[in-house]
Amino acid sequence: MSWRDPRPAPVVLVFGPEEVCAERAIAGVRDYLRTEDPALEVTDVRADDYAPGTLLALTSPSLFGEPRLVRVSGVEKCSDAFLQEAVSYLDHPQEGATVILRHTGASVRGKKLLDAVRAGTGDGIEIPCPAIKRDGDRVDFAAGEFSAAKKRIAPPALRALVSAFADDLTELAAACQQLIGDVEGDVTEEVVTKYYGGRVEVSAFVVADTAIAGRYGEALVALRHALASGADPVPMVAAFAMKLRTMARVAGNREPSRQLAQRLGMKDWQVDRARRDLAGWNERSLGMAIQATARADAEVKGAARDPIFALERMLTVIATRQPFGE
Repeated sequence: MSWRDPRPAPVVLVFGPEEVCAERAIAGVRDYLRTEDPALEVTDVRADDYAPGTLLALTSPSLFGEPRLVRVSGVEKCSDAFLQEAVSYLDHPQEGATVILRHTGASVRGKKLLDAVRAGTGDGIEIPCPAIKRDGDRVDFAAGEFSAAKKRIAPPALRALVSAFADDLTELAAACQQLIGDVEGDVTEEVVTKYYGGRVEVSAFVVADTAIAGRYGEALVALRHALASGADPVPMVAAFAMKLRTMARVAGNREPSRQLAQRLGMKDWQVDRARRDLAGWNERSLGMAIQATARADAEVKGAARDPIFALERMLTVIATRQPFGE
C-alpha cells in the first residue's frame, strides 16, 4: 500500500527509513479513522520500553465502544515481551482497534513479526517507506506532492525546487507544501527562484546551465557570485556532473522522448532538456567535459589545494568546449 494513500487495517506495518513518508502514512491512517469516527482514541507506545500486557489493554473495547488507534514506535529495537505479544496479537486482533507498527529498518530486530505481516497470515498490511536518495526519486516525490494537491508545476520549476533541497527531504516536502498553499495558479520557475533562489544548489544549476550553453563570461560571473554567497564547491561540481551524465545518456539516440525516458528510467522533460542542452556539443567535447568534471570532483574533495581554481578550470573547459588554456 502506498504511503500517499494509506488505509487502516487491524495491524499496519510502516517499514523503512524515510521518516517523511512514514509520518505521512501514520497521519493518513489516523485521519482516515478520525473521519469515520471523531471519537477515535489515540495512544502511543514504545516497543523498546514496553510493559507486558500493554498492547492488549490498549486495544480492548472501551466502555462506550470508541475506535482505538495504537501507534507503536521503535519496533526495530523492540523488547522480547513486545515481540511475543505483537506476534500473537496479529492472529487475534481486537475488533475496532488499529495498531500501527513503526519499524525504520535500522536492524533485523522484530523479523519474526515482520515476516508474519508480510506472509499475510494475520490481519496485517505493510506500507513501505524506502529511502529517497536518487535525483529521480526526489523528483518523483516532489511531483507527487503537487499531483496529490492537484497543483501544476512546470518541469523546470520542479527541477529547480528539487535541486534547492537536494540534501533534505523534509525541507523539500515543506517547500512543496508552502508553494501549494501560497501560490495561486501554476508554479513556474520564476516563482521557485523568488522563494528559494538563495539556496546553494539552485545557484549551482544556474551556473551549470549557463556554462553548458556556452556563455563563458556569464557563467564565470555566476560562479563567482555563487561562491561569494557561500556556495560549496562540492555540490557545485555535482550539479555539473548530473547534467553532463544525463546529456551523455541521451546523446546520439533518436528514440521518441517518452520511449527513451521509460527505457532510461527518466522523465520525458529530462530527455527533452538534455537534447536542448546538447546543441553545439559533439562526442569529443562532451567526453572532454566529463573528464574535466571528474578531475574537478576529485580536486574539490581534497586532491588539490585550490578548489576554486579547479572549479574555474572545469567551467572554462565546459563553457568553451576546448582544452584548458587554448
